[in-house]
Amino acid sequence: MSDPEQEQHRPWEEGGPERLYVITSGRKTPDRHASLDMVTLIVSRGEPGPGMQPEPAAIVRICGYPLSVAEISAYLHLPVSVITVLLTDLLASGHVEARASALTQSLPDVELLEAVMHGLQNL
Repeated sequence: MSDPEQEQHRPWEEGGPERLYVITSGRKTPDRHASLDMVTLIVSRGEPGPGMQPEPAAIVRICGYPLSVAEISAYLHLPVSVITVLLTDLLASGHVEARASALTQSLPDVELLEAVMHGLQNL
């Protein structure tokens, strides 16, 4: 059995579930529907606001140039799920903006591909 006093005095684990719970205010998913994926690019629209928590402020600071959600997760050593919750809040407050990655932007229209495929099948 563990001693409650020892439990109370153990060091804070940087990646522990308690810390992640505090960072996201207990949310597992974003409050709003966000179409963020691993390659969505995030760019700051200014400086961190006064009184901003350290993790969202860090996101705003490092996104002076476009970074993907996956890169932000790696730089801050936080799970993508936590980053997505924080980014949704930052998007809603206008601190950052999301941009589709170049890969996503360059994909052809599905309807066009289907029309070409049907045209080729009819030859």
